Amino acid sequence: MSTLDKLGEECGVFGVMSHPEAARIVYLGLYALQHRGQASAGIVTSEGKKLYIEKGMGYVADLFNEARLERLPGCAGLGHVRYPSAGKNTIQNAQPVMVDCWRGPLSLAQNGNLTNARELRQELERDGAIFHSTGDSEVIMHLMSRSRRNTVREAFIEALLQIRGAYSLVVLTPEYLLAARDPHGFRPLCLGRVNDAYVVASETCALDLINAEYIRDVEPGEVLCIKNNKDCAGDALELQMPLPKVKSAFCVFEHIYFGRPDSLVFGRTVNTSRHEMGKLLALEHPVDADVVVPIPDSGVPASIGFSRESGIPLEFGLTRNHYVGRTFIEPKQSIRNFGVKVKLNPVRDILRGKRIVLVDDSIVRGTTSRKIVEIVRAAGAREIHMRITSPPVIAPCYYGIDIPTRHELIGSTKSVEEIREHIGADTLGYLSLESTLRAVDDRDRYCSACFTDNYPTEVITLEKQRNLFIDDGTDTDDR
Repeated sequence: MSTLDKLGEECGVFGVMSHPEAARIVYLGLYALQHRGQASAGIVTSEGKKLYIEKGMGYVADLFNEARLERLPGCAGLGHVRYPSAGKNTIQNAQPVMVDCWRGPLSLAQNGNLTNARELRQELERDGAIFHSTGDSEVIMHLMSRSRRNTVREAFIEALLQIRGAYSLVVLTPEYLLAARDPHGFRPLCLGRVNDAYVVASETCALDLINAEYIRDVEPGEVLCIKNNKDCAGDALELQMPLPKVKSAFCVFEHIYFGRPDSLVFGRTVNTSRHEMGKLLALEHPVDADVVVPIPDSGVPASIGFSRESGIPLEFGLTRNHYVGRTFIEPKQSIRNFGVKVKLNPVRDILRGKRIVLVDDSIVRGTTSRKIVEIVRAAGAREIHMRITSPPVIAPCYYGIDIPTRHELIGSTKSVEEIREHIGADTLGYLSLESTLRAVDDRDRYCSACFTDNYPTEVITLEKQRNLFIDDGTDTDDR
């Protein structure tokens, strides 16, 4: 799926403990994770007594300058970039979230969606809790602040035992950096070290940028407690496995789309998986064509695999504008396909008169795929063969990906031939589920509910949770 139309560019989290330049390290970590969320960004730091926060709407580089980072003292830090898969796209829902309660200041950043957030929120409100956001992260903060456990760590674990769904969480207090991953392991979270500082991040590409050593992934159901000390040295890492063990359900879309190609996600490089998807796609859906053209950016590694396996040369026949934000000032007079053309432009010399294989990672609504086919055909392509490196998306996701409601999914309402006709391609081929799981080198550990309609957790609860956020003003793409 191209940068044009994301299923829901889920969030990225980053935390560091015992580094003398914590704010700048978090800034760099978020910069590396920008692909996981562009709606808002925030950083919280601690100097051992207080928490300091700066956040806003937009890109990391636009929000944080030298003056703003100077307002974030301390050797511990927590950061977040957000794409709103649940909750309105407002500053109130920007993370990290921070509260002052009887046990002191707490700050939290989350990647994922809770499937029982609605029920928990209603219970908390009946008990007098006041919410300032519509996101589910504040639910966790209320559970922690209302806990009567002796320590923040115990309150954190108590809250984890009450929540359900997908989460990779990082909590910062003046004394601790806490990190946890849900028992199914839906969302990635890794542990690293740079000099004397421990680091946790959604992807290893954030570790690479700061020259941190990758230690391992945080295990599903595991809680890390990294203690702070005021001279930014001699930190202590404690590990616990307090959550009940269940079958793993890693999100396969982390490899299909979300993860950066240079990241190690769930123990496997994203680039390797996407190359393999392209190779298997060429074997499953061979075509007589002149050139393979990736739909940037996530289609590029798979296109390389497709090209190598098929022997069809690869050309970059679509150029992406890397300086496009989330909104545009459109001309008053309508320009056909403006929203797509402002982001992608055809290289006519490559496309004219050719039989083209377009490689992308998914089709959700079909709207943008149709527009891209129109643009490529208008540029002079003789034939257009669309190849997709995943199965048809037939069901919504409730674990942090903004896949729309079921009736909006073209894969749930139309056959492959009907989809081909709708988008205007000459042929259309999807990668089979078997090959998709083969490409990530594990058939048993991954969640593929969006392709199968078989969910790892209770569906009735999930349907109720989804209803909470219908028509909430969240930005969605029209793919």
